[in-house]
Amino acid sequence: MSQRPERRGIHVDQSELLCKKGCGYYGNAAWQGLCSKCWREEYQRARQRQIQEDWALAEKLQREEEAAYVSSHSSSQTQPPQSHSQPSLATFSKFEEKKTNEKTRKVTTVKKFFSPSSRTAPKKALVSRLRESHEGKTPSPSITRQSSIETDRASQDFMEFLKTLQKPGREIQKQSRAFIDSMGNKKDLGAEELSECVQDFYQGMSDRLLNHYKGSSEKVDRVMDQVEKYIMTRLYKSVFCPETSDDEKKDLATQRRIRALHWVTIQMLCVPVDEEIPEVSDSVVKAITDVIEMDSKRVPRDKLAFITSCSKHIFNAIRVTKNEPASADDFLPTLIYIVLKANPPRLQSNIQYITRFCNPSRLMTGEDGYYFTNLCCAVAFIEKLDAHSLNLSPEDFERYMSGQASPRRQDDPAAWLQSGSRFNPALSQIHQNLSVLSNLEKRQQQVIEGAQSLQTELAEWQDSVAHEVQEILERYPLEIKSRASAIDAENVENDRLPPPLQPQVFAG
Repeated sequence: MSQRPERRGIHVDQSELLCKKGCGYYGNAAWQGLCSKCWREEYQRARQRQIQEDWALAEKLQREEEAAYVSSHSSSQTQPPQSHSQPSLATFSKFEEKKTNEKTRKVTTVKKFFSPSSRTAPKKALVSRLRESHEGKTPSPSITRQSSIETDRASQDFMEFLKTLQKPGREIQKQSRAFIDSMGNKKDLGAEELSECVQDFYQGMSDRLLNHYKGSSEKVDRVMDQVEKYIMTRLYKSVFCPETSDDEKKDLATQRRIRALHWVTIQMLCVPVDEEIPEVSDSVVKAITDVIEMDSKRVPRDKLAFITSCSKHIFNAIRVTKNEPASADDFLPTLIYIVLKANPPRLQSNIQYITRFCNPSRLMTGEDGYYFTNLCCAVAFIEKLDAHSLNLSPEDFERYMSGQASPRRQDDPAAWLQSGSRFNPALSQIHQNLSVLSNLEKRQQQVIEGAQSLQTELAEWQDSVAHEVQEILERYPLEIKSRASAIDAENVENDRLPPPLQPQVFAG
């Protein structure tokens, strides 16, 4: 394997994590490097331009088809009906249909009609309904039960929390339920439109709470966390990886990409982690577990909590290895390594779900926003990983990606296992277990040999004792002598003898 003499490592300037507008908040690759606030402003301006263009296009189409109708109507009066029946009827029916639609359509409907996502929405909605009807015949009891339990628990917790707010709590409950009901009629909208609806609700609710609590942001954040938990638990099935998005395709592409990069080692990424240290190995395993468990949660805030926990385990592993606080330059390569080893399920869907439906204040500031931004950078780096990034030659990189070669030694399995154990905690554990089993096998063999030797010695001792006893009996035979009889043993009339004399005391 050819390598360059110097390793650069992976370095990302902290300024690259911030919004490109220079507002100071954390940006996101899904928002083209902007924060949620700037992205919404750009999105709304683009939507207004799109609406205006759609209206102009609709008016142009209407004028053209009216002209076509007038032309076809005038030609139908001068020519026999048989000569132009099929083309004119088709043009007339098409014109009548669009004319009726244009008269009754509002601005939002016009945008929906001309947007690409909405044109494919009816077909996808039909597929979704067919799939739901098919799955509805044989529902999974465990999944349905788990979903119902989580929804009921979230509703109960939300009600208990609102009781502490008294009058504002009743209004929050009313608005939240009304919003959930309204979202039930918007299943055919695209992912961005669904996100816009949820973010508009967050913004309106936050503004009303700020007015009520007179600018107390801590109380507002506490209430908004509960609102997000309740709403997103109820809407999870309909907004997570919706049919109108390509999240599922991105998930499959990312999983295939990570599987193809299974050969990447710690040294290639310049990860400052020594998995031979037990505490470091334990932190790595916990970090992998956290990033995998992220998919099991429904609330964006809970998914962010797992990302934060994973990142803290990474910082702990680096700190223990280097005996000093970890830096940001050390964190990102280690996070990339953790993602490669974990290959989290539905990674792109979870990132998009957090991006679209999380409370924007969490993604713009704080440790949650910082760690989430780094995770997005790690995924983007994995998608663009090349030979230059790993300090490899293009030839070696292509051979590793195609599976024709591996950076680990293949000629000696034992050497490969020992070498691989330095890169993979699972291989390290396997190597330790094999060593323990080998020692136990040797000890077991020693115990078996000792038991067999003891059994032989006991048999020989038993034979020797029996032989010695026999020799003693032959040398000194046993003689049984008769018992000596008593003096009066032959006196048969002893029962006639008088009783023995008893001493008597006489008074003198």
